[in-house]
Amino acid sequence: MARRSHTTDLGCIACDDLADVGAGKEGWLADNPNLLCALDTHALALADRSVVLVIGWSDPDSPRIKIRPELSPIHAEFISAVEWLVFDEIRVVAVGTSRGHLLIYSLNGDLIHKQIIHTARILRLRVRGTKKDLTTDTCAEEVCAIMPGVIARFDGSDIQSMLSRWSQETNSKFWDEMERRKSGFPGSTFEQLPYQLWNVNKYGACADAAITGIMPPPLMEVQSSQRYYRAITIGEDAVISAFRLSEDRNRSIVGAILSKVVPATFSTIASFSKMIWRSDQASTQKSEVKPQSFARASPLTCLKDHPRKGEKLTLSPSGTLAAITDSLGRVLLLDTQALVVVRLWKGYRDASCLFMEMLVNNSLSSSSSHYEATKSDYCLCLAIHAPRKGIIEVWQMRTGPRLLAISCAKGSKMLQPTYRFGTSVSSPYVPLEVFLLNGDSGQISVINRYSQLKL
Repeated sequence: MARRSHTTDLGCIACDDLADVGAGKEGWLADNPNLLCALDTHALALADRSVVLVIGWSDPDSPRIKIRPELSPIHAEFISAVEWLVFDEIRVVAVGTSRGHLLIYSLNGDLIHKQIIHTARILRLRVRGTKKDLTTDTCAEEVCAIMPGVIARFDGSDIQSMLSRWSQETNSKFWDEMERRKSGFPGSTFEQLPYQLWNVNKYGACADAAITGIMPPPLMEVQSSQRYYRAITIGEDAVISAFRLSEDRNRSIVGAILSKVVPATFSTIASFSKMIWRSDQASTQKSEVKPQSFARASPLTCLKDHPRKGEKLTLSPSGTLAAITDSLGRVLLLDTQALVVVRLWKGYRDASCLFMEMLVNNSLSSSSSHYEATKSDYCLCLAIHAPRKGIIEVWQMRTGPRLLAISCAKGSKMLQPTYRFGTSVSSPYVPLEVFLLNGDSGQISVINRYSQLKL
């Protein structure tokens, strides 16, 4: 009797260009802390300190792209985060650096945007969105830059507007500006995207963080149109911390409006002044952008359990659940609204977790070839990769049984495609899937979404 396979092979990324990111050495994919991976539906971005390699895994003949950002050698700047940004037909690569710069590149390797967020290392770029439906009455799409003790939030609509203007300029063949941007001449300027910034280091610098959703304001606070966000952080001093983030920076409404207008105005004035005063001093001296002030971050709770340290954090699609791994080999399932740990797994050192969705009933896959599964047909699960055991386990949320135990090769890595902005709720539902990249063979496979659940 043949053994049932729980994965489906999709493609392979094996090529000579992988040597630029360390391929060929044992454990190059899973054991190199400087190697960063970001998955799109048909391509993979790999970054290693100074270079980003984009490889199409679904089409072996697709061109490979190498992006080499201009990094500061004086400050030993390096690439510290990478992520895809997908807006309908626009697909770009976002890069975060150790000096707090956000860089956005086209798939041709052109620099579209450059902006300093804060003078700290960007640990992670987190893309997230929730659509308005029967269970959610708000729609929020965002890109967050996570730094030690700091969270920066960009609204997805602001980034989309900037990329749409860039796309129109490209289609209109504004080559002069594009050449200036690529070459870094003094005449090149970038529109500064508005963003919100919070200091969340009350319980120590965080190793990872996430905004989990919108929350109501405090009971005794005057009601306003400002939004409040709930944030979760993990780190060395506090395994888990929670904060209420306010858009208010204790300023008037005029100040809030200026915070949106000033960045774009500053960029325009700087560009205009350089056109008028063309002196050697002006061309050699770069204008310094003042750091943005922090908005208010109110602590809600924290969990301190020395010597346990929080290591990795992953969110469910709705943001109501978070899976947290710690230094003692445990996986904690946190209800982010009640701020209560609802489940605990032990014996998973160096583990990584990703949420995924599986069909509730396996008979759906064979009942009718014309049946289109909806969101309600899927069940939320958690995939836990235990590299020391060489397996991936899939558990039903919140308190369900283990559904799958999949053997995986040493040096493999779990990946998940980034969130796609602007996807219509009326379009066919695409479930959350988990992909597996084999570092030895370069093979990419996906965990099958069918499982016989006992409900």
